[in-house]
Amino acid sequence: RKFLAGEHFKENITPSADVRIAWLGATFMRRFVTKIEDAGSETTIQFHTLLRLSRDRHIIDGLDDRHETRLIDLWCLLRMQAHGEPGALLIDAVPNVFYVRDSSGVLSAVDAVWGGAGWEIGASPVDGERMWPVGARVMSR
Repeated sequence: RKFLAGEHFKENITPSADVRIAWLGATFMRRFVTKIEDAGSETTIQFHTLLRLSRDRHIIDGLDDRHETRLIDLWCLLRMQAHGEPGALLIDAVPNVFYVRDSSGVLSAVDAVWGGAGWEIGASPVDGERMWPVGARVMSR
């Protein structure tokens, strides 16, 4: 089976939405909407809470070769908290960060934040100066 990102990640905050998504960032749309992943294998996801302000490079170095996750991993977690229910993902406006390769194979930080009406999902380059806040949750394998 194949996971087609563009079929799942769509802005829709109606009560009948599979996952209430209030906003998809332009970078996320440009880099991930055409992404296709193999949905056949399961991955165990670990959660890490940042204890200090951190840049992506510092986080990735700390996670070593376990830093990379898949878009389908994010989607599966979103499905379990489709309407902002409590669960593994934070729902208190603090980012949940995943390191995912885009459709060109470039690693990006993909963040999901519950914004009240739905999930807000963005993407940013990992070589930037962005600082993730204390308390942010980072996912890894």
